[in-house]
Parts: sequence; C-alpha cells; structure tokens
Amino acid sequence: MTRSPAELMRRNLLEVFDEPDPARRSAVIAETYAEDVVWHEPDRVIHGRKDFERRAEELRAENPDWTFRPVGPASELDDIGHLGFDYGPAGSPPMASGMDIAHTRDGVIVELYTIITEMHR
Repeated sequence: MTRSPAELMRRNLLEVFDEPDPARRSAVIAETYAEDVVWHEPDRVIHGRKDFERRAEELRAENPDWTFRPVGPASELDDIGHLGFDYGPAGSPPMASGMDIAHTRDGVIVELYTIITEMHR
C-alpha cells in the first residue's frame, strides 16, 4: 500500500513519536521509513532505521507523560510532506512547538527534518 506524504507525516507524529508501545512503534517504523532513512534533529543526525527506532524510544523515555499534538492538517507537495506539532504534558499547554518535513519515495520516508520553532516556558 503506497501512502501519501501527508499520511506518512501523520503516522510519523502519532503512530511513531506519540506511540507508547515499543512493539507497535517498531512495526510502524518498519512500514513508514526506508531502511537507510536519515533524520535531521536540531542537535544530531540519525542514520538508518535501527538508530531511528532507538532515538524515538529515547525521546519517549525522556518524557513518558508528554504527547505530540498535530498543529493543523498535514500537507504535501509532490514527494514532500509537512506537519506542525506541539509537544508537552498531556492536557497542558505545550513546552515546545515545531514541524516535521519529510522527503518521501515509494510510499516511505527517506529523509526527515525536525525543526523546533519555539520553546515555551
């Protein structure tokens, strides 16, 4: 099943980074990202699906009660997807806001950029 860039962005945010169950998260990662995916975070670059999965798990462990919430709908143009997000404790104002932008190919994300646009206090 080929997924659109917008659908991949929703899966990226809600079924990977907001997913507390490691087995479910791992299954979605295997379906959503290329084996050699590259993920650009503000302070590092992650190469490959295994390291991507490990880093996603680290983020969940850092703030297990925090959630990612989409800001607006996911958008796409050709093979590029975009989705804004808020991140913080469930039921509270966000602690950070940002966006994910991805380059996709053949229904999977091949390169992901996470940009933090605002840190809230």
